[in-house]
Amino acid sequence: MRLGSFAAALAGMVFSAAAFAQQPIKPAIVYDKGGKFDKSFNEGVFIGADKFKKETGVEFRDFEPTNDAQIEQALRRFARDGNSPIIAVGFSQATALQKVAAEFPDLKFTIIDMVVELPNVQSIVFKEHEGSYLVGLLGAMASKTDKLGFVGGMDIPLIRKFACGYIQGVKAAKPGAEIFQNMTGSTPSAWNDPVKGGELAKSQIDRGADVVYHAAGGTGIGVLRAVTDAGKLGIGVDSNQNALHPGKILTSMLKRVDVAAYNSFMAARDGSWKPGISVLGLKEGGIDWALDDNNKALITPEMKAAAEKAKAAIIAGTVQVHDYMSDQKCTM
Repeated sequence: MRLGSFAAALAGMVFSAAAFAQQPIKPAIVYDKGGKFDKSFNEGVFIGADKFKKETGVEFRDFEPTNDAQIEQALRRFARDGNSPIIAVGFSQATALQKVAAEFPDLKFTIIDMVVELPNVQSIVFKEHEGSYLVGLLGAMASKTDKLGFVGGMDIPLIRKFACGYIQGVKAAKPGAEIFQNMTGSTPSAWNDPVKGGELAKSQIDRGADVVYHAAGGTGIGVLRAVTDAGKLGIGVDSNQNALHPGKILTSMLKRVDVAAYNSFMAARDGSWKPGISVLGLKEGGIDWALDDNNKALITPEMKAAAEKAKAAIIAGTVQVHDYMSDQKCTM
């Protein structure tokens, strides 16, 4: 081979490798019901996708459904338009995604908070109980009444999983503490009812709770407002909600759905996207608790040390946090 031909061939190989490394993609997101800017779960996904967009210049499409029928319609519309990967946000999209992903086997789909076993679906689930344990521990240490609250959104096993881990963390710090629990409702509207969330939080405060943790999506905005108005402490969830009421949010249980969304899009662009199940907990960096300028005055050195010690023990396996999803029981 002549030198010129060899150089041309080599240049072609380099170009091909570069093309493989940065594949053209058309990403899209179908959010969970509750709205894109819920300051919690959905917004975390948006933040991850927006970070991807800012870093790569690749635009993404998204849709905010208000009912179950719209979820399947949106997934299918994005798929027909050739969008890939398509992120389905939330457990309630599993049935619709099962249908649509099977119809479009050449496209990539990612679902967050549920498992769909198809060769073109990436399922990402989290160990929410681990992070809930840590914020429960911190909540108990901050409580002056030894009475704490939990407000969930839709009454499903996943949210009971948050509550169970929280209770275990509270009891680890104060075995005699009392925990009040309320779920907002049994339908998807429970994720977007801040008025009822505030009412439930107030009822717990009236019974003596001075720290209230929510796992309720947009409903939790009402929980945190009610706690703040009462001069008590709230605990946020999913996204870092410390800044919503600086000095009044003890911490937030971080569920890194932003990382899940960012990684899904980036892996598709880089050619490393793979189907299958990913389970993200403290060890994997998918779960944590938030400490920043908004809450640092509320976290004493003793509290921080206790949380970090517990985190290390959970990662090491010397502390086992009960997973409600495994047997649907929560006995401490």
